[in-house]
Amino acid sequence: MTGLSGSGDSPSSGPPDGLVALAVSMADAVEGLTTLWSVAAQGTRVRLSPHQLRALRIMEGEPGLNLTALAVRMDVGLPAASRLCDRLEAAGLLERELHPRNRRAVRLHATRQGRQALEEVACRRARRLAVALGAMEPAEAEALGRGLRGFLAALDGRPGDEDVTDF
Repeated sequence: MTGLSGSGDSPSSGPPDGLVALAVSMADAVEGLTTLWSVAAQGTRVRLSPHQLRALRIMEGEPGLNLTALAVRMDVGLPAASRLCDRLEAAGLLERELHPRNRRAVRLHATRQGRQALEEVACRRARRLAVALGAMEPAEAEALGRGLRGFLAALDGRPGDEDVTDF
């Protein structure tokens, strides 16, 4: 999958080899999970690209945000975000609403159909993931859960990756 092998650096300039090997394994697992995620999303009634799904999830979590805010959250340019919203609106998954106090501002909302599409994708993804987890030994699945909770806690406690060196 990733094809990475070893750090190529001396032990003092980067993480220990065991952590690099674990990082490579995690990268492989993420690639597998990404494939599982993508396949599950493509089996739904409404076919959505990863960008469209992400935009709908953002709008579902922050109803009423404007196009600029969506572009910032997605880390895309304003024209790309606008085209994305045009496609979602044409599919009946997004609606634009004039802001009640600012006639120049437009608020974005996922429609009922858009929220249903997100729910269908989430259910399909959860079922696919449950099948994969069910194929694991119970102790392995439990250890994975503990490890993921620890990993997420470590990410939450970290200010960012500005001091990570290229290894």
